[in-house]
Amino acid sequence: MSRRLQRLAVLFQREISALIRTELRDPRIGTIVSITRVEITSDLENATVHTSVFGDTETKTDTINVLGGAAPFLKHHLLRRLRIKRVPDLHFELDETIEEAAHVLDLMKKVSGSDED
Repeated sequence: MSRRLQRLAVLFQREISALIRTELRDPRIGTIVSITRVEITSDLENATVHTSVFGDTETKTDTINVLGGAAPFLKHHLLRRLRIKRVPDLHFELDETIEEAAHVLDLMKKVSGSDED
């Protein structure tokens, strides 16, 4: 990935997080939503927004669906906030790496016997 795309990805990650926090008022969005990374295609047509959501499966699914529906709204606000020529289409995907890492840590504690209190 080029340096420019990396900078844009970090900028989009920060701005999308802020927009979700301040502009979206849908009750179906989980209470803890984190944008873990953004991947932008080299032609700036599409961006995959990896999103971590705290909650049960239904909360995660609802949040990703709401964010997908709000993608045009978010794209419009990004265009206005960043004042750039082109903002890629946003595609939200659930990122469960944080939960998977926590599960692995729990397993490691059980194996090592350090969870005995």
